[in-house]
Amino acid sequence: MAQRVMVAMSGGVDSSVAAALLLEQGYEVVGVTMRLWTKERPDAPPHHRGCCSIEETDDARRVAGLLGFPYYVLNFEREFERTVVDTFVTEYTRGRTPNPCLACNQFLKFDLLLRRARALGCDYLATGHYARIREQDGRFHLLKAVDAAKDQSYVLYPLGQRELAQLLLPIGHYPKSEVRAIAARLGLPVAGKPDSQEICFLQGQDYRDFLRERLGRLPTGEIVDEQGRVLAYHPGAANFTVGQRRGLGVAAAEPRYVIQVDAARNRVVVGSAARLFRRVLWAEEVRWVAGQPPIEPLRVQAKVRYRAPEAAATVIATGTTARVEFDEPQRALSPGQAVVFYQGEEVLGGGVIAVVEQEVSEQANDCPAL
Repeated sequence: MAQRVMVAMSGGVDSSVAAALLLEQGYEVVGVTMRLWTKERPDAPPHHRGCCSIEETDDARRVAGLLGFPYYVLNFEREFERTVVDTFVTEYTRGRTPNPCLACNQFLKFDLLLRRARALGCDYLATGHYARIREQDGRFHLLKAVDAAKDQSYVLYPLGQRELAQLLLPIGHYPKSEVRAIAARLGLPVAGKPDSQEICFLQGQDYRDFLRERLGRLPTGEIVDEQGRVLAYHPGAANFTVGQRRGLGVAAAEPRYVIQVDAARNRVVVGSAARLFRRVLWAEEVRWVAGQPPIEPLRVQAKVRYRAPEAAATVIATGTTARVEFDEPQRALSPGQAVVFYQGEEVLGGGVIAVVEQEVSEQANDCPAL
């Protein structure tokens, strides 16, 4: 009897091809779309109305009909607002820069949806993420995608052995060009559909406008230098992120950047480009794919943002926290973002940046303004 797999379908080409590949491999496929956010902006272009718009759902349904497998929509709006959207807003008020895709993956796709798949009699859950899973010696390993330009392993670091044992990632073995070619060969209506490049619930909206809609008018405060001298005033600390240059309203002989958002005092601290570079951070909520933290200091390549290059570092783990010491100073380490640990093509784990130590290496002093 064929094994049954639930495929999470966004209405895009990647999840559609994932479903098609699993059918070709002999699985019994059930397609589902998670209804997460249906507060559409009528003025937004069709492909900027969120991952749960009518257009996206219709595309997923058409693909399921063409390929001949059942398709359902599951309403997770309440859970999404509580665990993703509310957290997104709260993190900004704390002076942090959140990545909502991480929360969505951890609490909805690979927890709530995975449990729903099991309850509906499915052996596996599958998604259109660009990453790979390898089973070896009774253990599951999370690997980067074949297509380095599309690799999404960074946002999958919270996955552990239990989740990986029940997860399929069919397109991680293909370059994006071949995924589109497969869709075209099968006559899928989404073959040429553009990729989504934004946070789904923002729908092309600036996050600052979204925060104002949710929070109302934010309290104004001071923009200061590192000595505490007041340089200007801001319309709310949540409007600023580490590394930001635009919109400061600070007149200076050289460019000034946000180097710290001090939410407790409602202050934004600015400094030169060199002051953006830090070598040590502390991560919290650290998770390890293997299930247990390393006992000894671990040499890794660490990535501090989704599009950031990897950098050599040493990780010293203690329970669910870790100290990360980079060999070279890194630019704009931002609390709230994830730091993910790699060795070669394998994801070892990661956590959320909580504290960035303020010491600055002398090597950063000559770094050009970006």
